[in-house]
Amino acid sequence: MEKKKSMWWIVFALGAALAWGMYGPALHKGQISLGNPMRALLCVGAAYFLVGVLVPVGMLAPSPGGVFGGFTPGGATLATLGGALGAIGAVFIIFSFKNGGSPAYVMPLVFGLAPLINVLVSMASHPPKTTPNPLLWVGYVLASAGAGLVLYFKPA
Repeated sequence: MEKKKSMWWIVFALGAALAWGMYGPALHKGQISLGNPMRALLCVGAAYFLVGVLVPVGMLAPSPGGVFGGFTPGGATLATLGGALGAIGAVFIIFSFKNGGSPAYVMPLVFGLAPLINVLVSMASHPPKTTPNPLLWVGYVLASAGAGLVLYFKPA
């Protein structure tokens, strides 16, 4: 019997896009209101703790092995690196705002380039079994042009 594939991943991906789409404007306004970008980063860190620590602790506690069962050195290292990269990204966004960047420019640049970088890094770490379709590179050009058009023609 074949296991039915869930489509919930789409809902969660859209939730991430919605959250990250609102991330820059909220962070920028908070940074301005707090008067210091490091106060904003401290709030980001507190949010990472509340969401990134308390949620999994609550969900793992009743599982076999509890909260700390099932960790491997390699998995923990890579997952921690992923978290650090996310936090470092937040630092760079905060510094971009601090140095005159606006969410209307910073976030489309970040979210326009991030998927392109993701595909290259993913292909390097998980080499494709076949040569990528040449339309992948057409997609790169179109995605870059699209991000440029959004940035150039965004409302003032």
